Amino acid sequence: MIRNYIENANFEDTGFSYTMSLISGKHKMVILYCLMEFEIVRFNELKRYLGNVSDKTLSTNLKELESAHLVERKEYPQIPPKVEYSLSERGKSLMKILDQLCTWGEENRV
Repeated sequence: MIRNYIENANFEDTGFSYTMSLISGKHKMVILYCLMEFEIVRFNELKRYLGNVSDKTLSTNLKELESAHLVERKEYPQIPPKVEYSLSERGKSLMKILDQLCTWGEENRV
């Protein structure tokens, strides 16, 4: 079925290609998975979960996920500034797929 789908369409026009364009990169799926596990997370917490990632890289990834409507950003008007990130409803709908990737990885680890 997938082969026929790819053969009969331009690959860039496939749902697979669109989905990958939203979540591709070294950190995006990990960010989404952290938000699924911990629900509401602040920037520095995400940075700790991801390990060795620069502020700029994390900020860029979060902005891209936010512009794709997968992540919501809530800013509190206080000093010091407080910003929290969580999954949007659209982002939550992607979690079943990420969870299946985790299950497959656990079952097929060599």
